[in-house]
Amino acid sequence: MATHDDRSGSGGYPDDGFYPASSASGGVHHFDDGTQSFDSSTKSFDNTGYTPVDPVSSHFEDDYDRRRVFAWNGGTDLGLFVLRVALGAAFVVHGLQKVFGMFGGPGIDGFAKFLESAGFREARILSWVTGVTELGGGILLVFGLFTPLAAAGILGVMANAIVVKWGGGFFGAPGVEQESSFAVMAFTLLFTGPGRAALDYGRSWFRRPLLSGSIFLVISAAAVAATLYVFRSV
Repeated sequence: MATHDDRSGSGGYPDDGFYPASSASGGVHHFDDGTQSFDSSTKSFDNTGYTPVDPVSSHFEDDYDRRRVFAWNGGTDLGLFVLRVALGAAFVVHGLQKVFGMFGGPGIDGFAKFLESAGFREARILSWVTGVTELGGGILLVFGLFTPLAAAGILGVMANAIVVKWGGGFFGAPGVEQESSFAVMAFTLLFTGPGRAALDYGRSWFRRPLLSGSIFLVISAAAVAATLYVFRSV
């Protein structure tokens, strides 16, 4: 009965592991990782430095190592781009409504009257500050420029709006559902940054989003506190 290692004659088996020993004694079928050498004088393999390799476990270890490595990807950039532009465009429109009265907006005078009815002093100044913050912040977000500053400004405006409208509940027209959604979007961009498809790409605050986001979050909170406790009488 013939096996891979029990052969006679000069024939061989058609595989890569067949090494002919002589013309009269066939050869040896051997599987290895290429680190063994065959000594023709002794008709044996030299195992010096031989390290067997399990190809199955090595394959899975390589796959596991590759899966553990986190890499920024184009999908993240696309998601941040859409989020940034959508939020920025919305506040460009809001700013145009307040500053220039466009798109059916109240203009500076109309918004100042609303602020007075909500119990704010110096309503005209606050109207200008709010309108310019929304318009400027929206434009900056669309282009991804000075993103932490823009996101912090919009977050501050929305925080004030939530405080003023909180009595109307959360859902519906009198509620704060829309303002809360805008605030969450701005907070997200404050700490993630604008993504690589932005004019901020490569800047210091782009490379350190947690640090820059924390700094501008403190500035935004201070501005909200000043607006509510200094300019609001009720």
